[in-house]
Amino acid sequence: MAKSLTDAEYTAEGLLASFYKLYGGSDGAHVYSSPARINIIGEHIDYNGGKVFPAAIDRSLFVAIRKRADRKAVYDDIRFPGRLEFDLDGEFKFKKEDGYANYLNGIISQLLSRGLRFDAGFEILMASNIPAGGGISSSSALECGFAWAVSELFGFGISRKDIALLGQQSEHEFMGVNCGIMDQFIIANGKKDTAMMLDCATLDFEYAPLVLGDYRFVVMNTNKVRRLADSKYNERRSQCEEALKILNEGGIKINSLCELKSELLSKAEELISDSILKKRVRHCVSENERVIASAAALKNGNLEKLGQLLNASHRSLKEDYEVTGKELDTLAFAAQNEHGCLGARMTGAGFGGCAIALVHKDALDSFIKNVQKAYTKEIGYEAGFFACSSGDGVSRVI
Repeated sequence: MAKSLTDAEYTAEGLLASFYKLYGGSDGAHVYSSPARINIIGEHIDYNGGKVFPAAIDRSLFVAIRKRADRKAVYDDIRFPGRLEFDLDGEFKFKKEDGYANYLNGIISQLLSRGLRFDAGFEILMASNIPAGGGISSSSALECGFAWAVSELFGFGISRKDIALLGQQSEHEFMGVNCGIMDQFIIANGKKDTAMMLDCATLDFEYAPLVLGDYRFVVMNTNKVRRLADSKYNERRSQCEEALKILNEGGIKINSLCELKSELLSKAEELISDSILKKRVRHCVSENERVIASAAALKNGNLEKLGQLLNASHRSLKEDYEVTGKELDTLAFAAQNEHGCLGARMTGAGFGGCAIALVHKDALDSFIKNVQKAYTKEIGYEAGFFACSSGDGVSRVI
C-alpha cells in the first residue's frame, strides 16, 4: 500500500532530511530530480521508426543518494517504505518479489555489463509525485533518475543520450518489455518551456517552444493501473513487425512502418490480407503524419488545429490500434465534449493509465468537475486530474 506524501516530504530538502533521519549522518548525500512526461502526440510509433512529440512535465521523482563503506546497494522509498538490500558483487536478476527494485537492478546490470565498476556501495531514498503505472512514464523516470544519480555519484560520466539508451536496454533485457526510446529520451533530455520533436529511427531531435497561451494540458488518470509487461504492448509490437515483413517481401522496401508514405498505403493494404495488421499499419502512417502536423500547428500558434489532431489521434488509437479501453475512452470523449477543451486523447501505452486534454485556464475547474462526474457515472470510481506545465530533464537539485 502506497503511503501518501506530505508537501514537506515531497521537496528535495524534505527528502534530504528524511534521508539523514533514515540512514544517519548529516552530510555526503545529493538529490537528483527526474521528470514524468506527456506525449503530446505520436503514440505507439516510437518503436515503428516514427516521430514523436513529448514534453517533460513538472511532476518528478527525487532520488537522494550517498556512498556507503560496504558493497551494498540499499534502496528505500517514502511512498513504499521498506529497506531492500543487494550485494554489488552478486548476480542481478529480475525477481517479481523485488518490485520497484527491479528497475534499479536492471540499470546496475547494464552498467556492470558495460565494464563500469562501483568503488563502494550506496544507499538511496526516493520520493515521487508521479502516478505509478499511470501512463506518464513513472518507470522511465525511475530508471533514468537512478541512472543519472549513480553516474554522477561514481563519476561514470554517462551522456544524456546514453542514459536514455541505458534505460531502454534495461527494459528490453531485464524487465522483458520491448519498449521504444521516447520515454527515456525525453526524460533524460527534456527542457522547460519546450516540447521535443524526436525521430525515433535516427534519434535526431529538435526542441520546439511550448507556447500554449491561456491553455493548459490536463493529465487525466483513469486510476486503472497499466503494467506494460502484462498488457498487450509486446503483442502490438510483434504485429507491426509481422506487417513490416509482409510489406518488404511484397516489394515495399522500408526499414520501419513509419517510413511508409500515405500515398502508398492503399498498395500496402493490398499486400496484407489480415485485417488487424492493416489497421496497425494505418495507425502508424496516419499518426506519424499527425505528429508533423501538430508540431507545425504549435509553431504557428494554431491551438485549435492541435486540438483536432489530438482527437484524431485518440480515434485512431481506439479503432486502428485498439489500445484504449472503456476507461480511457470515457475520459477522452467526455473531455472532448466539454466547453473550453480543444482536444483530448490517451497518452502512453494505453490499457488504462492516463489521457491528456488541452483546456482553457478559465475552464479548468468546471472541466474537471464535469469530466469527473461523467467518468464516475460510467466507470464507478473517480479519476485523478492535474494541470501541468513543462519541466527539465534529469538534473541535480542539491
